[in-house]
Order: sequence, then C-alpha cells, then structure tokens
Amino acid sequence: MPIGEFGGAPPLAAEGSPVLTTPMYWMYEMAQASLNPARAVTDATKLLFQNPLNPWARTEVGKSVAAACELFERTTRRYGKPEWGLDDTEVNGIRVPVEVRSVWEKPFCKLLYFDRKFARPLRSPQPRVLIVAPMSGHYATLLRGTVEAFLPAHEVYITDWADARMVPLSEGFDLDDYIDYVIEMLHVLGGNTHVMAVCQPSVPVVAAVSIMEARRDPFVPTSMTLMGGPIDTRRNPTAVNKLAQERGIDWFRNTVITKVPFPHPGMMRDVYPGFLQLNGFISMNLDRHMDAHKRLFANLVKGDGDLVDKHRDFYDEYLAVMDLSAEYYLQTVDTVFVKHSLPKGEMTHRGTRVDPSKVTRVALMTVEGENDDISGLGQTEATHTLCSSIPDHRRVHYVQKGVGHYGVFNGSRFKSEIVPRIHDFMVSAANPTSLQALAAE
Repeated sequence: MPIGEFGGAPPLAAEGSPVLTTPMYWMYEMAQASLNPARAVTDATKLLFQNPLNPWARTEVGKSVAAACELFERTTRRYGKPEWGLDDTEVNGIRVPVEVRSVWEKPFCKLLYFDRKFARPLRSPQPRVLIVAPMSGHYATLLRGTVEAFLPAHEVYITDWADARMVPLSEGFDLDDYIDYVIEMLHVLGGNTHVMAVCQPSVPVVAAVSIMEARRDPFVPTSMTLMGGPIDTRRNPTAVNKLAQERGIDWFRNTVITKVPFPHPGMMRDVYPGFLQLNGFISMNLDRHMDAHKRLFANLVKGDGDLVDKHRDFYDEYLAVMDLSAEYYLQTVDTVFVKHSLPKGEMTHRGTRVDPSKVTRVALMTVEGENDDISGLGQTEATHTLCSSIPDHRRVHYVQKGVGHYGVFNGSRFKSEIVPRIHDFMVSAANPTSLQALAAE
C-alpha cells in the first residue's frame, strides 16, 4: 500500500492547520492520558467477544463488536518505534543470522550495523553501504524493505535518528549538525564506503561530500547514490514544494513549532511534533486512509487474517512518528524549499560555502520515480549539474517507470529493477571502464 508522502521530505503542515502555542502539546498529552480508561475497557470488551467460550463470538454482532473495539484502540493509540525484524538474510543461497547493533552514537543518532554472522568469511568483500535514512517524521525502520533488499549482497549500515522529545534540552541539533554527523560516520567507517541518501537527506549528504572533497578528506565515499531527493525543488515543483514557497519560513515558525511537555526527557525543547506531522500526512490522502480502515473492519468481521495482518503491518509503521528538532526542521525548510540555497550556490555550513563542484573523486548516481509527487522529476537529477567536476563516465541517472515516491526505495520494482542497478554502480565505481559502460546504458 504505497503512500506518496510516506518517507518524503520533512513534512509540511496541511492547509488549515491551527496556530500552535506551548499548551497545545500539553493538551495532546492530557487527551492521550484521558483515553487510557476507554482503551482499557475496549480491550476487555474485545477479549470478551473473541473468547471462544462466549456464544456471541461466533455471531455477526459479536465479530462486529470485536472489530469496532480494535479500530477504536488502533486509531487512538500512540505508536512506538517499530522493531527492525530482520533476523536473517540469504547470502549466496545460504541463510545467515543478522545481528543489529550500534557502532557509533551521538545524542540525535545511532549508526546501526546489520552484522551478518557467516560460518566462514566471504571469498571476496561486498560493497559497504551507508544508508542515510530520512529524518522527516518517521523512524529509520521505514527503510526496513530497503535494508532487506541490500543485505544479501552488501555490508549495510544505516542512520537511526532519535526522537527529539527523548533528547535532553542541553543537546542541540540543526542542519549543520546533521552534516557533521554524516561526515563523522564516514570517518568511523574508515573509507571504501558507498553512501546512499533516501529522499530528504540528499541535500545534507551532497553538502557533506562537497565539504569533504574541499578538504581533500581521505575518507570521502567511493560513490554517492541519491534517491528521490529534493536537490532543486524549482524543477517540476510538487504541491509540497509550492506550499513551502507560498507560506515562507515565518509561517512555519509561528504555526507548527511547540515545546515538549513534562515528563519527556526533552521537556521544553522546541519541536515540530510528531502528532502534528501525522495530521499532515493523513490529510494529504484522507479518503484513502478512511477506506483502508473501513476495509480493516470488514476483514476483521470476515476473519481474513492475511489482509488484516497486512493492514496492521503497514499502519504500525505509518502511524509511528517522532518529533523533529525545531532548529533542524526550520533550517531544512528554509534552505531546501524556500531559498533553494544549494542549487543557487548560496548554502553554507558553519560559515563556509558548500561547493558541489569540488566533488571529483566520488562517483554519482541519481534515482527518480516517474510518478513521484513529493520530489518531482528532475529535482534529484539536478545534482549532476551542481557536481560539474565529476567525469561523465562516473555519473549515472536512472528514472524508474511506473513508481511514485515510495516505490523509489521500496516495493517489488525497487527490488527487481533499482537495487541491481545500484549494486552494479557501486561495484563498478572504482573501475572507470566498467562505470563508463554502465553510464552508457
């Protein structure tokens, strides 16, 4: 069930969103707490009408009551961070266990490593990939399918961004910090690494690589893959892009920023709260979400377990959102969507101009979806114009037919058509002859 806004750029408030004040978050917390007794009664009622000893459990009325109870619980619950659930993978036809562990950590991010436990070492090393996940409302587990697709033939690392309400106020985080984090992670991995930015991180990843190249950093990545990223939102602007341009940064600062309430560790931090982001996500496709929950009710009554589980899996991920640091969020909106600083050559990092033309050693691949309604066609491809010093034979652009934003990094076409191309690109990145042949395809 691909949803266009699932995992795109930092979410923008929906039309008609209320002006927030500090008490808004506190009122939300009070509303959540006030629903706890109702949820407890609903859970008990559901168990009663699903009990095989209850004769009503086998009737249409009993099944409808149990289904209604589940819908109430699911639509009023606060969803926590999902689990990765990637316990094993298949490498060269053999199933091997996978251990997910942190290899680097800072207040706003952990670098997770999907350690495949081989019985014997591989004959030849596989490409090491740093996947930079979106920090745009959803957790990094949004890219579970992306990681799963790369695990059989790659050594995979991913950024696991923190919920801002769980980070003490003493720790700051803005777009400059984001770029620093990416550079530090590439240093930790020690070179010979391929970096892949999914959607929103495309701009900070390009900035990080540009800064490293300007410094002649020895740990610059071997290749850079950008997928559905808003590099230049002036090209083929989408509704999301137009809204940011029309509103301006002051509207976002005054409308969607509030403070984290007690008892969260980040109490009094300015954030763009997850519950407001979720309101924006759902408003973009309200009819579709309502229909999905109507179908859930019908399938619960019918007892169609497969369709029910599919709905639960999707919405357990979709409804799990986190707060974003206000400094990071506002800087990103202003830099990427309002001022278009990177394509104009005006973006700076800690007072120094970001110059993508300095990139010379890094191979570049951009991937776009034909039907992407979040990052329009051409917005990611614009990177090739900015990184003008990369030789033509070390750059590749690919448009996947028939997919929207979500399909750029997940789904059947991603696995069967996009992943093999990215793999070939990464393997060939250090071989100019092979990469030249790949670029010509």
